[in-house]
Formats: sequence, structure tokens, C-alpha cells
Amino acid sequence: PGTMEDKRNIQIIEWEHLDKKKFYVFGVAMTMMIRVSVYPFTLIRTRLQVQKGKSLYHGTFDAFIKILRADGVSGLYRGFLVNTFTLISGQCYVTTYELTRKFVADYSQSNTVKSLVAGGSASLVAQSITVPIDVVSQHLMMQRKGERMGRFQVRGNPEGHGIIAFGQTKDIIRQILRADGLRGFYRGYVASLLTYIPNSAVWWPFYHFYAEQLSHLCPKECPHIVFQAISGPLAAATASILTNPMDVIRTRVQVEGKSSIILTFRQLMAEEGPWGLMKGLSARIISATPSTIVIVVGYESLKKLSLRPELVDSRHW
Repeated sequence: PGTMEDKRNIQIIEWEHLDKKKFYVFGVAMTMMIRVSVYPFTLIRTRLQVQKGKSLYHGTFDAFIKILRADGVSGLYRGFLVNTFTLISGQCYVTTYELTRKFVADYSQSNTVKSLVAGGSASLVAQSITVPIDVVSQHLMMQRKGERMGRFQVRGNPEGHGIIAFGQTKDIIRQILRADGLRGFYRGYVASLLTYIPNSAVWWPFYHFYAEQLSHLCPKECPHIVFQAISGPLAAATASILTNPMDVIRTRVQVEGKSSIILTFRQLMAEEGPWGLMKGLSARIISATPSTIVIVVGYESLKKLSLRPELVDSRHW
């Protein structure tokens, strides 16, 4: 049992190999660091997907410069405090993913099947927690100085941050409740599931597929973490391209208060044609790439750091 396993074979650390306390502590810290680094691109992607044609921004870089000029750095972090509550859903995602893999292993040894089922299940659980937080933070992302892009306008001082940021949050929550009731917080829930379940279900098998292919191309001495770090963004770009049309529709349903996915799709096609379905794709890939590298390297390192002591020596990285 103490012998080195084949260096070419990428060993997947499963749930039963982990020290759970370490896993959660490191996990929360890591997720927070990722959120801070990629949030501006999440905000830009949301605005690009909601705007009509190219009425405000011509693309990702243009939006970045314009928001920075108009609102400063804080403008790129609008809705960030509320968005940090999705840390909870992140931990639920990871736990569901690992436990589902363990459960599916009783029925199938295929890594693709385990990844597909676990990725989809994890996304279902996470989205149920994330959607209400997303709805509120997206409306905050839509606040611009002196004007609004979404349905709701924060009253008073839209430049506020710190404590006032929670004042803005309360204001948005009240407006959603008044307009739509509690159902308003789950607006776009089905569209979210249709975006993120396939996204997650596709990402994991592609991630393992790319990692496996790269392991055969790289020299034996190459650390596994290197091709895991490359295969993460490749899988994210693949999943983004496949699910972006649904992501545009999801954002519009949530921000513009629409109730029908099909009507939103028809309106988008009538106004902007098929290219409208690819809006925000580059911003999505840009925000996904660094975060995926950090997530993959972090997640794989996190699992290694959290590995039970008696298993450490038997693994090659």
C-alpha cells in the first residue's frame, strides 16, 4: 500500500480521504479570495447581458473603463457584500459534489458518470441557495450614478458603500417584495437551473478529460497540478460556450422581471438575432479563467492539505 502509484495516473482524492475540518476552513478562505479577484468581471458580464444592443458598452474592456471612470473602483464591486453570502452555497456545492460521487461509486466506476451526476446534483443544491442572493446582488450591480439599468432604482445616495451598502440592499429587498412578493427572490430559478446544472455537469467530465489528455502529452516529471491548472479553464471555456445562451436569458429574466423563458428568448432573437445569445461570453470566459485556475489549483491543493495524515505518503502529485 505504501508504493508509489503510476505517475501518469491522476489520482482523484475522494470524500472519505479528507479531514473535513481542514477542508471547510481552507475552503471558505480560498473562495473569498477568488470572489474578490473576479467580481468586477461578473458585474460587467451582467451589465453586458442586460443592455439593449450596444447602447452603453461596446464590450468587456469598454465597460471596465467606463465603470471605473464613472464610479471608481467601488463601482466594480457594487452588490459585492450581498454576493459574499453565496460562500454558503459554495460549501454546499463542494459537499454535495463529493458525497454524490461517493454514492454513485456504488453503482458505477466510470469517472465520467460520477462527475456528470455529482456536478449536476451539486449545482441543483447550490442554486437553490444562490438564486435569492443572486437576484438581490444583480439588482445592485445594475445601479449606476443617476440612472438605472434594471427594474429597481436605489433611493437616496447610490454612491454609498460600507453601512450604506446594506441600506441599499434593504431598499432593493423591499422593492422586490413590494413588486413580486417572496416569489420575486426565486425569479429565474428555472432558468438558473437550466444554465448551471448543464454547466456544472459538463465542466467536471471535460475537466477530467482534458487533464487525462494532457497527462499523456506532458513529460512524466511534470507535476499533476500543472495540467490540472490548464484543463480547468479549458473545461470552463467549453462549458461557457455551451451554456451562454441560457445564461443571457437567465440574467434578463432575473433583472428585467420577466416570467417566461420562451418569451424572453423570442424577444432577444427578434431584437438582436442569434448573436444576442453570445452576449457577455468573453467577459464570462475572462472571469471564469482566473477563477477556474485558482479554484482548480486551490481545490486540488485543498484536498491534498486536507488529506488524512496516514494517506499522504502513498500519493504522487
